[in-house]
Amino acid sequence: MFDLEENRKKVQAALLVGIQDSRMSYEDADRLLDELDELTDNLDIPTVDRVVVKLRKPHPAFLLGTGKVQEIIAHAKEIKADVIIFDDELTPAQQRNWEAEAKIAVIDRQEIIIDIFSERAHTREAALQVQLARMEYSLPRLRRAWTHLSRQRGGGTGARGQGETQLEADSRMVRERIAVVKKELKEVIQHRHVQRAKRLRKPVPTVAIVGYTNAGKSSLLNKMTDSDVLAEDKLFATLDPTTRRLELDNSQHVLVTDTVGFVRRLPHRLVEAFKATLEEAVVADLLIHVIDVTNPDAEKHFETTMEVLKEIDAAKNETLVVFNKIDALEDPSDKERFMFTHKDAFYISANTGEGLTELKAAIAHHLNAKYKSTELLIPHERYDVISKLHSSGGIRHQETQDEGVYIEGIFPPALSGVIDPFIQKD
Repeated sequence: MFDLEENRKKVQAALLVGIQDSRMSYEDADRLLDELDELTDNLDIPTVDRVVVKLRKPHPAFLLGTGKVQEIIAHAKEIKADVIIFDDELTPAQQRNWEAEAKIAVIDRQEIIIDIFSERAHTREAALQVQLARMEYSLPRLRRAWTHLSRQRGGGTGARGQGETQLEADSRMVRERIAVVKKELKEVIQHRHVQRAKRLRKPVPTVAIVGYTNAGKSSLLNKMTDSDVLAEDKLFATLDPTTRRLELDNSQHVLVTDTVGFVRRLPHRLVEAFKATLEEAVVADLLIHVIDVTNPDAEKHFETTMEVLKEIDAAKNETLVVFNKIDALEDPSDKERFMFTHKDAFYISANTGEGLTELKAAIAHHLNAKYKSTELLIPHERYDVISKLHSSGGIRHQETQDEGVYIEGIFPPALSGVIDPFIQKD
């Protein structure tokens, strides 16, 4: 199989092929191709040309009709492209057929995204998840790899039989490695669950930042918490969830987690692989859904994120919709258009800090509404309880009195067993 990770530095010219199906306008297909162009650019793969093909009905052998296949191959030869990249998913058989016909590498959006994920994963869990996705993607394509090899060796009956034997051995090795990685991943996830359980025993409210890739999630986390999380202007800059402490104006603090960004046509196996990473969104008390207001596909990005949240069962969580980068809007009427369709949204700039005061106040308001305000009177000798309440970050007022320490605050249900004996009844 063409190994994109090993060979991409040798690639000098890529032809990108976008697919416009019956449910899609040409503009939509072209903007998706813009996204593929940006993805390939992230991998330093030079694009020399791009075409959008209208597809009325998928063809099983090549996805496209034979006439269009020959047209694209001729164009690839004319511009001296050494790889054709499809902005859609090709089956293993379709890839083999294309490469047999074109005599150059043919890959799809899935392989590009997996390669980017492989490069950007830093934690053990993310690395295992990407490794699993790559192997599951590669397993049905091993026959394609041996087609390349037999072509290099010159074929022949004996070579073909040897290749088939080796193919069976390679398939078995990959399946065994998949089983090992799944076991390792299960152990890593279990460890993370233990760490999360410890964190929840210090019941600090949690907030997860979600949204389309490159919407400014990491920049927002940095601005709100005065952190230095990697925030670059490229797709999938961060894959590993990062958690920081956010101090709110009412003496509360919360834990805010930046999650992996979503993208349209994200390979389903990567959604599956990253469900564990996205669990931070599932268990969060509040979601902040960030959208790049300057992107022409902002509404579609909003819909894509909502679809993934539904898939991981996080759409039911209370959510604040946040349109970011308003400082970069050239036409003020664009903001008015979004305000008409998203009346309850917040409009901010993670760059300048505009709107962040209102956003922080909204976070505090939603968490206060979720956790009922409680008044406590704690005996002076029970400083162990007072210490736990301080750890929770929910104390809004504290006052030393003769009979004990009066505390008023918002405390998560996990602390109910601790505070019940000291609650002041009306």
